[in-house]
Amino acid sequence: MIKYFHKKQLKAFTLSELLIVLVILGILVLLALPNLLPLISKAKSTEAQLQLSHLYTLEKSYFYAHSKYTANLNEISFEPVKLVAEGGQANYQIEVIEAGNSGFKARATSTVDFDADGIFNVWEIDQENNLLEVTPD
Repeated sequence: MIKYFHKKQLKAFTLSELLIVLVILGILVLLALPNLLPLISKAKSTEAQLQLSHLYTLEKSYFYAHSKYTANLNEISFEPVKLVAEGGQANYQIEVIEAGNSGFKARATSTVDFDADGIFNVWEIDQENNLLEVTPD
């Protein structure tokens, strides 16, 4: 017994119709991208704020135990995440720029220019937990 299959025509989009839709979506994304860059930069700066807040907590704990602050990240057990340039995920380099008996200042410097304007984002925190954006990107 021989079975015959009838070709049924299915309704579908043609390749050219799909390409036109993709081109239109691409144009809309390019138009919206400049408006989204500040939001992207702000979201990425959250990383710096969280890292500096964590560093502040570790410095305070160290201060309570030793009556001084330290510039050595290993002494407070702060382990920075590997930078994007080194194959990691961190966009900010964290460092303690001042430390003494009465205070400290730590800085998070962006290693990536988020909006490609040549300015790198910088955040700082001190012993009073004053978190400040020194250089906006």
